[in-house]
Amino acid sequence: MHATEGAAVGPARQMATSGPMPAAGEPTLDVVLEPLSRADLGDIRVDGVLAVGRTEQPFARFAQDILTMLSRRHARIFCEGGAVYVTDLGSRNGTTVNRDAVGPTPCRLNDGDEIGFGGVLSYRVRIAARAAQAQPESFALTLTPESAGAGLEAIVITRFPFLVSKSDPLFARYQADHAKQVGFLSRRHAHIFRKGGGACIEDLASTNGTFVDGMRLQEHAVPLHDGMLVAFGGEHFTYRVGIRDAAGAEWTPPPARRAAPQPAARDKTTFVAAPTSFLEIFCPDDGADAPAATDAPAAAEAAAPEAQATPARRVSRNRSLVLMTELAAMLVGSGDGRPRRWWRAAAVVAVLAALVTGVVLWGSAERALKDAMARGDYAQASALADQRLQRDPDDADLRAFATDAALKAHVPAWLAKLRERDFDGARDALARLAALAAHNPDLRPLLDELRWLGDLEQLVATRGGPDAPIRIYRDEDRIAALIGRWNDNTGEHQRALARIASYVPQFGEPYAQALTRLRRLQSDATVYLAAIERLKSGITAALKRDDPQSIEPLLKETGDKYPALGGLDVLRRDLAQYIAIRDEARTRSSARLFVLLADARFATPPLQDAFRALAAGRQLPPRELVEQYGAATRAWQAGRVADGIAGLQALAAGPWADAVAREVARRQGVAARYAALRQAGAAGQADQLLAFRAALDPEQDGFFAQATQPDVEARKGDVLARAQDAMNRARALWEQYRGAGAIDARQRIETTLSAAFRERARLLGDAARQAQQARDDYAQVDAAVPPAFDAVGEQIRAELEQQRSALQELRNVLDAGLLQRKLALLGGAR
Repeated sequence: MHATEGAAVGPARQMATSGPMPAAGEPTLDVVLEPLSRADLGDIRVDGVLAVGRTEQPFARFAQDILTMLSRRHARIFCEGGAVYVTDLGSRNGTTVNRDAVGPTPCRLNDGDEIGFGGVLSYRVRIAARAAQAQPESFALTLTPESAGAGLEAIVITRFPFLVSKSDPLFARYQADHAKQVGFLSRRHAHIFRKGGGACIEDLASTNGTFVDGMRLQEHAVPLHDGMLVAFGGEHFTYRVGIRDAAGAEWTPPPARRAAPQPAARDKTTFVAAPTSFLEIFCPDDGADAPAATDAPAAAEAAAPEAQATPARRVSRNRSLVLMTELAAMLVGSGDGRPRRWWRAAAVVAVLAALVTGVVLWGSAERALKDAMARGDYAQASALADQRLQRDPDDADLRAFATDAALKAHVPAWLAKLRERDFDGARDALARLAALAAHNPDLRPLLDELRWLGDLEQLVATRGGPDAPIRIYRDEDRIAALIGRWNDNTGEHQRALARIASYVPQFGEPYAQALTRLRRLQSDATVYLAAIERLKSGITAALKRDDPQSIEPLLKETGDKYPALGGLDVLRRDLAQYIAIRDEARTRSSARLFVLLADARFATPPLQDAFRALAAGRQLPPRELVEQYGAATRAWQAGRVADGIAGLQALAAGPWADAVAREVARRQGVAARYAALRQAGAAGQADQLLAFRAALDPEQDGFFAQATQPDVEARKGDVLARAQDAMNRARALWEQYRGAGAIDARQRIETTLSAAFRERARLLGDAARQAQQARDDYAQVDAAVPPAFDAVGEQIRAELEQQRSALQELRNVLDAGLLQRKLALLGGAR
């Protein structure tokens, strides 16, 4: 092996060509992190570089509540030039030093500093000088090209860390002969560093990946061992690892793969005698490969040069030409002067003819692809590329071409469907793209990103826009799923979306808009998702213990704390409906249950389950009985009085016979009183007429209310006088209640019904009933309530509701029977 000329490699690296290789000593500092927030976690010692992340050790062993706040690639702590630094790697919940946020620029740590990760972990930094070693350790790592035909030089690394970068002269020197392969490398591709007496390698979120023994590195650094195979960005930059240990034993490089002889100028070795600075490795610059989440179009432009650089094996046409040359040589002879047999020559001619035909057809297909792309017929180009991929799936250039054509053909139509809010049409567009992805693995992750963005847009649209409230039982699971998919590997998502934008420029604006909406969702989720889960747990627990009445206070408390939380009105409606059905089913005191069941509709999952449980427990009448009851009720409501009664009489049997019989008797009474009013005619009194109308069921007896409305209008003067009397009585009772003193907490919590509570409850309840009668009478003749009385009536109503609510809050303190009697004395608010 020969030595090469030295050249500068970044601000802190140089290549030596002769003389002894400098040895690299251990770090000169002892760095220990002492836990502050959770002392039981133990100290953490920093050995050169400490990777902080939820899948890194020792953090991966911590409790789940800690891991959820850490990102996969959260932060790095490293020693450099006699100092210690920390840098945040774009974590979701941040890194702090002495309570101040740390960004991607490395921050120097001092002894005694307090460092925090994700808002859940905090440590005290302890830094002490380490005694210098008498004799520095001799450690060298050699990267020998695996293939002699690649035209690469061996690299001997004696100082660490070592950065792999396409802008580094070590790799940029191959630009002239291997520009495409150098393009597969990223500016900050990977780095090799010392740890625990050995060497480790870590990928720096490169576009095309780092591979160790054929496996792509993920978030973790992995140790390197002698004989391992490492590759950067594909197959070209593939090296066999050799390690010379501390004992100084000479290392013999492994043999390279056999290949055609190359010029002797490439048989050289480069010695890396000075390390890359960790500050250069972990400090991002404007040319970073990964796009920033805050600038999607710019990220797309940054990704464009590498968008089609997907390394894989490709069979070149030159191989076919070489093969034809060899076959032609066979026609001449064996090389030793003996002619070939004629039948072998004929076979060779046949094979040669087939190969020539294949080359011609291949060239024709390639021209068709290029022509289709040139004239903008991307659908035709993608179809042709898909056909060829079925025959040649390992062709990397063809996959890149097919990806380009497929995205250009289908993404614009998909975007148009999203703008029109035609989400079924958008899914159909992606289904056509998925058919092409079946033969193109490069297209599949991009298709997944488009599906994610489509789901995000559909969620925003169905909610009513990005500023609409999160609706309980409708939005929270979808929001959590979308955010979880993004957080699972944010960097990969950003790179994939930026790659799509590099192929389809009009995708840049929707991509940027999606990131804005994602950040809004993440912010709302931080506040509302936990509150929703607490409320849902409370609802489930209340229904499990058969106490649905306790849910309303939970709704009120949550609504007061989180006024922007949506869906509470729907939940309240379902709750009221369920409580009414449950209570009627258990008392069976009337046939109102049949009316409630006919209109029962639940949108809240736990109340749907509770309603089904009532039906499964045979607490509700069967569906057939409900339908028959409904037919009789419709006849009654239409004024066919005899049919409405006869239809119920036919049902007066079985476990629900008593409830049906009571409804039959009620309807017969309504019919009789109506007939009496008709017979009395104009001689009928206003009190009788209004009493009849007040006794009607507004849900079932609408026919009779409408039939007597003209009579009410004829007696409007009498009705207004009656309303005035009721109004005066309500005002007098209210003054008496206030003069005696309102019901206080001591009277509400009494374990008996005291005379004081009875008297005050009677006054308040009677005042509320008289006030409601006055309002009803005014409404009968469509007259406005006088403003002065309207204010008094509102005061009475508010006081009654407050007293009933205060008593309900004592349900766990007072005897249930006593509580019901106290509520009955107050009466119900309408």
